[in-house]
Amino acid sequence: MLSIGNTLISDEVVTERFVCHVEVCKAACCLEGDAGAPLLEEESAILEKIYQEVAPFLSEKGKNAISEQGTWVTDTDGEKCTPLVDGRECAYALFDENKILQCGIEKAWEAGATQFRKPSSCHLYPIRIKEHDHFTAVNYHRWQVCAPACALGDKLGVPVFRFLKDALVNRFGEKWYEELEILADHLQKK
Repeated sequence: MLSIGNTLISDEVVTERFVCHVEVCKAACCLEGDAGAPLLEEESAILEKIYQEVAPFLSEKGKNAISEQGTWVTDTDGEKCTPLVDGRECAYALFDENKILQCGIEKAWEAGATQFRKPSSCHLYPIRIKEHDHFTAVNYHRWQVCAPACALGDKLGVPVFRFLKDALVNRFGEKWYEELEILADHLQKK
């Protein structure tokens, strides 16, 4: 376990390898699972606020699901998350011409329609963040749908934290990430 400020980081964030390989997995993380993408409290409010800007980038099925369920829902654990289309893909996801799921929120961000890129749980995946009373846990999440990403990460030699540099800097800041680089270097030398 690594520690930076009030964050505890699993060693696997440094030791495991990962590079998304959507050409193989087709972004199955947006399709599989028993709930939508977890949302921070402020992200549910952001989705309500930006929905009109994001809607043009969504599929009709996604817009219908959001119309019926709302811009966010509460899962069986009482956590806020994105709604699903017929219990399957995220309502904010849409299939491209190669049957790969794309994030409509991120498409809106890329087009300059919104300042919000996507939920942090998506941007940080396969890292999962858990807030506790006195610390924030930063853990690597294993999921079989990401086996192609693990294989590509191994082939390219890219640790999880390096693949997710932008997302980690966005969440924790540049100084935090620089400290993680130093800790990772020490851990790898052991």
